[in-house]
Amino acid sequence: MTVKMIVVGSVAYDTLQTPIGKRERALGGSATYFSTVSSYFTDVGLVGVAGDDFEEGHIAFLKKHGVDMEGFERVKGKTFHWSGSYGADFADATTHATHLNVFESFDPKLPKAYQKVEFLFLANIHPALQMKVISQVKKPRLIAMDTMNFWIASALKDLKQVIAKVDILFLNMQEALMLSGQKKLATAIPALLKLGPKRLVIKMGELGAMTASAKTRFFVPAFPLPDIVDPTGAGDSFAGGFMGSLARNGDLTENGFRRSMLYGSAMGAFTCENFSLDTYKNLTKSRIEQRFNKIKGMIEVK
Repeated sequence: MTVKMIVVGSVAYDTLQTPIGKRERALGGSATYFSTVSSYFTDVGLVGVAGDDFEEGHIAFLKKHGVDMEGFERVKGKTFHWSGSYGADFADATTHATHLNVFESFDPKLPKAYQKVEFLFLANIHPALQMKVISQVKKPRLIAMDTMNFWIASALKDLKQVIAKVDILFLNMQEALMLSGQKKLATAIPALLKLGPKRLVIKMGELGAMTASAKTRFFVPAFPLPDIVDPTGAGDSFAGGFMGSLARNGDLTENGFRRSMLYGSAMGAFTCENFSLDTYKNLTKSRIEQRFNKIKGMIEVK
């Protein structure tokens, strides 16, 4: 299979408690969410590692969605395992335990077929690993990356070197302020763009998300859900919808980025409706288009 886009990131098991219930060893990980979601839009390959405890059924789930697994390794040991919980407001998760296991020695090596990929998404992994992946790709049309407060605090020099080489930087609002050293988003955006990316995607949880370039700003609301079950992976799902839409159409104009923001919002909401990736066991492309149109209707002005 010729892939148009690859994601490099974590494959994990999540044990989590939410006000709705509890799940043990649910399928998770940034690369898992991103690749599953983006598979609805384009041909995507996953680069990641799991232990020998990673279930065949979960590999079958990814393959059923058309995710190319040539860059996936299953090695001796245990799969990355995260344990956490959410309070009644479903705000940030409280982490109870993080066991990196085989992910601790993750050393991404791209198969030859992946080195000429058009679209590359670097999920939330150590900036040094992100840089290693960038060095293996040959003239991609677009590189996007995600990061987090931990890397901003502990690997800032490496992180800034990676940011200077990417086209799009994904981060949440708190991380945007932290990385820029600013107190307001209005001043944080130009400060972040000076680091090198052409565009920012700033995630704001239940409020929505913003994309910004040197000359443009565009905000998309979150799709209103009557009930949230599990917000784990919503940010990675937003990125999967956004990048999947870009890769499908190849439209890197301002309008193309804005359309992709709406798909990102749609997919992030779908993920929150069930535990883990359960929504994607039977989600259809027609439902995605219906939700896209509903979000579009929320922001249209005549």
